[in-house]
Amino acid sequence: MRAPLLLTAGLAALLLTGCAAKPPADDPDAIADYKANNDPLEPTNRVFFTFNDKLDTYALKPIAQGYVFITPAPVRSGIHNALGNLASPALLVNDVAEGHPRNAGTTFMRFVINTTAGGLGTFDVAKHLGYPGHGADGNLTLALWGVPEGPYLYVPFLGPSSPRGLGGYAIDTAANPLTYAPHGYGLHTFSYAKSGLAIIDQRAGLLVDLDKAKAGALDPYATFRTLYQQYEHKQIADGAKDGAATPPAWTN
Repeated sequence: MRAPLLLTAGLAALLLTGCAAKPPADDPDAIADYKANNDPLEPTNRVFFTFNDKLDTYALKPIAQGYVFITPAPVRSGIHNALGNLASPALLVNDVAEGHPRNAGTTFMRFVINTTAGGLGTFDVAKHLGYPGHGADGNLTLALWGVPEGPYLYVPFLGPSSPRGLGGYAIDTAANPLTYAPHGYGLHTFSYAKSGLAIIDQRAGLLVDLDKAKAGALDPYATFRTLYQQYEHKQIADGAKDGAATPPAWTN
């Protein structure tokens, strides 16, 4: 629990040291762009973006490419499914907190079915039985509770976010049972291995898309900022109109 909270506090202090100058009031176009970007900490954010980009170029991307090269597609798919299954407890907490009992029921049934009939989540059997997967996280939960987004942040190691997003990250960490794994029994080793594999799995799934985005970007930082903000706003808009505030399908 303490790690994400300390990360949030430390970043808040560091980011406040590098604020972008607000355009003069007599330049309405510049003011409009400044507000649309929601990025008053741009100078510091760009430093962190460069750091993460170097880390990705020289470490994460080559590892992900090697993973794709040596691991057959069906095996990668099974690993991806299993990682999603392990994330079910945190997903369930967010479903409940968001007031979406139907989604919560679906998450519960998916976990039970895929853990048993799906070989610990390796196969997505539940999808074929009428329980499709869905997304939810702490950031969406806080947004639906009315917590404001705050300024755009680019966080070392974590990537694009916001103050609300960091709060959501803390919620997701707290909702993960492996956070409380006791010493011994290999549980900490399993937790670290799972986290590392999740990073590689996520990066492997973005190899093509990220290369395309970078290739067509005059300013990669601004491009990724726009893409992230569009994705986040769409996720929240979809979550706000989600008709899942009904009983789970399996209770009908």
